[in-house]
Amino acid sequence: MRIGQGFDVHAFGAGHQVVLGGVSIPHTHGLVAHSDGDVVIHALCDAILGALALGDIGRHFPPSEERWRGVGSRHFLLHCAALALEQGYELVNADVTVMCERPKVAPHADAMRVNLAADLGCTIGQVSIKATTTERLGFTGRGEGIAASAVVLLQRRAQRVAEAPASPELRELVARLDVDTLS
Repeated sequence: MRIGQGFDVHAFGAGHQVVLGGVSIPHTHGLVAHSDGDVVIHALCDAILGALALGDIGRHFPPSEERWRGVGSRHFLLHCAALALEQGYELVNADVTVMCERPKVAPHADAMRVNLAADLGCTIGQVSIKATTTERLGFTGRGEGIAASAVVLLQRRAQRVAEAPASPELRELVARLDVDTLS
């Protein structure tokens, strides 16, 4: 078993939506970021990479490289999911907390869970998304930005994967990595 934790933060800036867990949410601001600024996925990627002792998201997708500008963060999560499979691990569960005053996360939490489960090749029951405010304290409380923390538990895969992952992108990565599946 391996445990990893991750944290990410982005400031609000120009725009009319934020992306959280791969879901576009209308908002009065966008996020200042090199990619799409999805703090949920960035924190989750760091948690997975930490559990695998493979560094952090910046090491795998440096913000100094133009090719990552504006890239959807689900691409990053698929990469991290493939690394976990390549190392012989599977997700037991992921727990993500979003910290902000706005936008409200609860109405979008299930859609986020569906996206994350698809990209991680697991069930929605293995992914938790919750939110909290900081009671108007700090930068999130002043509405200057948004933060997320994530914890994952990974375990060694004891047997073959029962079925191919639901996500076509993850299936492609699994096939490239030559991981045993029954599809």
